Amino acid sequence: MIVEFGAFALILALVLSLAQTGLSAAGRMRRSMLLTGAGEGAALASFGVLALSFAALVYAFVVSDFSVANVAANSHSEKPVLYRVAAAWGSHEGSMLLWNIALTGFGAVLAGRGRDLPRDLKASAVAVQGLIGSVFLAYTVLASNPFVRLADPPVEGRSLNPLLQDPALAVHPPFLYAGYVGMSVVFSLGVAALVEGRIDAAWARWVRPWALAAWSFLTIGIALGSYWAYYELGWGGWWFWDPVENASFMPWLVGAALLHSAVVTEKRGALPGWTVFLALTAFSFSMLGAFLVRSGVLTSVHAFAVDPTRGVLLLAILLSLAGPAFALFAWRAPKLAPGGLFAPVSRESALVANNILLSAATLTVLLGTLFPLIREAVTGEAISVGPPYFNLTFNPLMAILCLLVPFGPLLAWKRADLAPAMRTLIPALIIGVAIGLAALWLLTPRKAFASLGLALGAWLIVGALAEAAQRVRLFRAPLAESLRRMRGLPRGAWGATLAHAGLGIFVIGACFETAWKIEAAQTLAPGQSLKVGAWELVLRDVRLVDGPNYEAEKARISARRDGREVCMLTPSQRFYPTGGETTSEVAICNVDVSHLYVVLGERREGPGGAPVWLVRGYWNPLAVLIFAGPAVMALGGFISLTDRRLRLAPGRRREART
Repeated sequence: MIVEFGAFALILALVLSLAQTGLSAAGRMRRSMLLTGAGEGAALASFGVLALSFAALVYAFVVSDFSVANVAANSHSEKPVLYRVAAAWGSHEGSMLLWNIALTGFGAVLAGRGRDLPRDLKASAVAVQGLIGSVFLAYTVLASNPFVRLADPPVEGRSLNPLLQDPALAVHPPFLYAGYVGMSVVFSLGVAALVEGRIDAAWARWVRPWALAAWSFLTIGIALGSYWAYYELGWGGWWFWDPVENASFMPWLVGAALLHSAVVTEKRGALPGWTVFLALTAFSFSMLGAFLVRSGVLTSVHAFAVDPTRGVLLLAILLSLAGPAFALFAWRAPKLAPGGLFAPVSRESALVANNILLSAATLTVLLGTLFPLIREAVTGEAISVGPPYFNLTFNPLMAILCLLVPFGPLLAWKRADLAPAMRTLIPALIIGVAIGLAALWLLTPRKAFASLGLALGAWLIVGALAEAAQRVRLFRAPLAESLRRMRGLPRGAWGATLAHAGLGIFVIGACFETAWKIEAAQTLAPGQSLKVGAWELVLRDVRLVDGPNYEAEKARISARRDGREVCMLTPSQRFYPTGGETTSEVAICNVDVSHLYVVLGERREGPGGAPVWLVRGYWNPLAVLIFAGPAVMALGGFISLTDRRLRLAPGRRREART
């Protein structure tokens, strides 16, 4: 009965989203507060009933109701409760329901909290958001319904992919979708602004909080996914330029460009057309990601589905939503005011350079992701585009961007003098160059590009701190005055400082770990050892362990350095009888901000028939910084969201005065 209730609530959410679209559009055309209010109420109700539908699906997984096809295909009664709950969004059907929860949730917030928006603009935006929700809900109801019953239910389910039975995967999709789908509000506001012919400083201020929230959630989602791949897949890396990884990275890059472009539009009224173009592009890339992950055109552990029919439907959704939006942009763009003029040396120019580099980087990722698919479709020849391509194209663009980032906040609007900014950044330059030269001189093997990366990371961190120090006049005014200025500094400024410093932390970790990583592999019998740089890994024993829904061979490996045991590692090989799958469970020893990373491989037959195991060890120096950097960046985004300036309503105040 609860499952049928969930199915009914899903259909009701579709009906309410259609009502949201129709009522809001009618209210806008007739300038009727009654109709627009009804449309907003439908948006709130759509999210409410969809939340009930999702709760019904989670219930079906928790109680192992194998009469539901989705539960039978992705769960098992012996699976821990946490993973039964997470399995509700671990499949294609369940993840689409989660997508719709995020979509209607953001729509409900727009309808309920967007009081500062002008009535006409808000009504148009709520109508567009309802249209997006209607399209995706219709796709879920008709092509990906998670509540389909089985006529002959099995006694047991087939369980979820063991790689996805992990705590990080329980929280990674919600954060990722909050970022992915959060861009839909930016899209809706962009379309509404084009319809209303209102793209100005006030509009940019209304867009910024939504873009900032979505970008911050997406940062956390990508970082969690990267960390999951790092410790769960057992390949020793944290990013492989997998097409599905790229699918989430492209909206992040466009979102970062949008945040900086919107500042220019808000402060100076410049780049209005470019800003609204980015607003449309960010969610379009999110929809492209949904198509890539669910269409079957990619083979990846991250992919949700391999159904070409549903993939065609998702492609049709992308074209039907993005196509008219960009057509409207092409019609309206020539009529947009060009905005304020600015000198080549100014904050506007620095932010334009930022946007050019981020856009070029996005295009390189898009080309590297789609080219193999296009070539295979045209010629039938399968090729792969991997790290060498991205190292050659993406990394240089990011290096130039990192070089320019500290200058932007130090330059004045409209026209600036470069000399004061350079004087402020002298400490950052000295520290960055010193760290780069020290790395090149002291570390072996000598790697010039990696040393340059360390210098750029230090340049970003110290540059961000130097800009904050200049704002509070640190060392140039009495300490009490600096502390007073520090307390009065807008939270948005602190957020930007953290975001730029977080980027520097990530750059240092990524460059150091990639360049000076050490790895070794060897078959070991109990008592034998493996050398990994300065570390000695001694295999003590391997035991059989029974888990809740798996059987495992679990090793005890002593990690020794300078003859002293630092930690005991317990990697394992797990076998899941239900699905017949085997996975490796990595063991990681935290050494300050570095990782000793050990994987237990398959059992083999050694000399005399005695069993031996393949053991792979990695020394990943400064690996913690790779994941700490994005966390600091996301923290900066959320702190910026609390800035009262983002809650001001210039449009509403002007309307009140008139």
